[in-house]
Amino acid sequence: MRNRSVTYSAESAFHALADPTRRALLDLLRQGSQPAGQTARAFPVSRPAISKHLRQLRKAHLVVETRSGRHRLYRLNPEPLKAVDSWLEQYRVFWSASLASLKTFVETEYAKENVRPKKK
Repeated sequence: MRNRSVTYSAESAFHALADPTRRALLDLLRQGSQPAGQTARAFPVSRPAISKHLRQLRKAHLVVETRSGRHRLYRLNPEPLKAVDSWLEQYRVFWSASLASLKTFVETEYAKENVRPKKK
């Protein structure tokens, strides 16, 4: 096997993460590797539906499948989430600055209201 560098597509990760069932699957796999059957039992949808979701997660490289005999084990691959986190960081910075400005404004207005002399 060749030593290959893998580049993860943020677009495929976002597509995979858009579905709430796939996000729930990733949450489940954070606990560790699990067989496909056990994973499917955790959801109220059919096994073929879960298989389709797992296939989408594999295509996005968010999960890794290993086979042991007839069993397929799935585990979380957090690497593609770095691209998602990088994209979200821009919004964290924006909201942190916006909330800091709002806090300063509210505190200033509150101070102005409490400094005014009371009417007699």
